[in-house]
Amino acid sequence: MGLKVGITGGIGSGKSYVSRIFKAMMIPFYDADQEAKLLMSQDADIRKGLLNAFGAEVYQRDGTLDRKWLASQVFNDSNKLNLLNAIVHPVVIKHGTAWAERQIAPYSLKEAALLVESGSYKELDCLILVSAPDEVRIARVMHRDGVPREEVIGRMSTQMSEADKVKYAQFIIYNDGVKPLLPQILHIHQQILIRECSK
Repeated sequence: MGLKVGITGGIGSGKSYVSRIFKAMMIPFYDADQEAKLLMSQDADIRKGLLNAFGAEVYQRDGTLDRKWLASQVFNDSNKLNLLNAIVHPVVIKHGTAWAERQIAPYSLKEAALLVESGSYKELDCLILVSAPDEVRIARVMHRDGVPREEVIGRMSTQMSEADKVKYAQFIIYNDGVKPLLPQILHIHQQILIRECSK
């Protein structure tokens, strides 16, 4: 098993784009947010927890998760959001750790928006933060999602600030649209390989 590396960043930072570059370099890749969506429909413990916490409405008649309904329940309700995270995050962390332990590459990469907030960064050997100025992030999300500026700012306000996340990161990638990405990614790739070789 190689090193377990996390990659995170706030909304609009471009962490998914950066992750795709690592993936193209044949680095084993785990998309925690995507896996969480699957586990919320498939994992028995999560299903039981969601049914107990939110009631039968959380799943549709065919057994699939009613994402829109659940999102409406936790939107602007921090207590319900914390409850949802408490049900889902431990299972996703366990699932991601088991996946990483099966990898035989020098390192594997785990992408998640809430790596720091969920505490799952503690399971990792190092953390990469994708950083971008607020105005760049706002413009990206407005273009990507077709939403007004105020909505993007609202979403950003619910996330941990970049300044706080920096404290947990061993590497930072500046994705400001000016500084080239690839040299930064290749440099971090080499740094991680050196760490692995020096273990």
